[in-house]
Amino acid sequence: MASTEDSAFLFYSSSMASLVSHLSKKLKTFLLITLLTTVVVATSEKQCRNFKSIISFGDSITDTGNLLRLSNPNKLPQSAFPPYGETFFHTPTGRFSNGRLIVDFIAEFLRLPYVPPYFGSPNGSFDKGVNFAVAGATALEQSFLESRGIHYAYTNVSLGVQLRRFKQSLPNLCGSPSDCREMIGDALIIVGEIGGNDYNYGLLVEKNIEEIKELVPLVISTISSVITELVHMGGRTIMVPTDLPIGCWPSFLTQYQTSNKEEYNPLTGCLNWLNEFVEHHNKELQAELNRLQKLYPHVTILYADYYNALLHIFQEPARFGFMNRPLSACCGTGGPYNFNNASQCGTKGVDSCIDPSKFVHWDGFHLTESAYGWVAMGLLEGPYTLPAFDWSCPGFDIKNRSRTSSGRQYSSSSR
Repeated sequence: MASTEDSAFLFYSSSMASLVSHLSKKLKTFLLITLLTTVVVATSEKQCRNFKSIISFGDSITDTGNLLRLSNPNKLPQSAFPPYGETFFHTPTGRFSNGRLIVDFIAEFLRLPYVPPYFGSPNGSFDKGVNFAVAGATALEQSFLESRGIHYAYTNVSLGVQLRRFKQSLPNLCGSPSDCREMIGDALIIVGEIGGNDYNYGLLVEKNIEEIKELVPLVISTISSVITELVHMGGRTIMVPTDLPIGCWPSFLTQYQTSNKEEYNPLTGCLNWLNEFVEHHNKELQAELNRLQKLYPHVTILYADYYNALLHIFQEPARFGFMNRPLSACCGTGGPYNFNNASQCGTKGVDSCIDPSKFVHWDGFHLTESAYGWVAMGLLEGPYTLPAFDWSCPGFDIKNRSRTSSGRQYSSSSR
């Protein structure tokens, strides 16, 4: 029979074991909560940034006036003449549209000034943003494209040249290396759209699609290298747009017009094979961005799906306020798509439509302000940016930001 002392000892041991087990569970729970909280906070810190500026690179989809300022006054681009700029700015600004571009709508949403072009005004004020995008720019160098037999009259300000000019400008833009790193880290950096012209020029000189496909890994590698450099310079949020559905472009619909109905999408009227090529580029781009995101987990790399944001408009144009089958250019002349490569918008005798807001296409290669606005809203509020922007950040007032100055709002009824 156990003694009273033995019973007391057993009771004490049992109680201590129970207490230790209880404390152990509590400690595990505490550590788990702490770990999850840390992960959430770290993720929030990565995505929750109140952008202080926009730094952009690219081509005519993003150019707010660089090509105009780089051009010979005796040989200005078509964007220097009416009716370009007629809708919003009421004068040509060098933008290849009747008004604002995607980057302009993003700036409005972030309550930042329109991003000024760098070229032609290197000593200007760029505290809130700077734009190095040049209409006609390619991802690959001009000399390389020419070595592949792609000879076309375009700018030689490639993506690499734009990045070099950005790096050279840093002492004037932000001063000390630490200040520059902070500026770059606080900016929304937009790399593109870029690469589309590499393919467009090949198509325009009638290279076959297999030859053009050979450029895809080279274009993706170039974009990846620029992103990597920007990360090493301090970039923390980098948005990389896809290529656009050029199978729906009046220029290419005119160039590759055929009586074979099987080559056209029955819903949109776009050329299937061209859009399938773009989808191939975009798939490779997304795979590379995913690789970079794993390599740099402290950076937010955003896949901006311009392609599907715009394709949705072609699939359901009425929902976005456009005419049915909106494949013709607002500004142009001739043919079923109102496009003639020899007589383009901005040249004498070429008129624009009465109501550009009903048109997706502006001039055969570029979109109207209305179309760009919907694409921008699809990126900022809709499902077309991966990962999605987080506008719930402390200090970021989302109220009234969901509408552009033209009153459009992206909602489920627009999807």
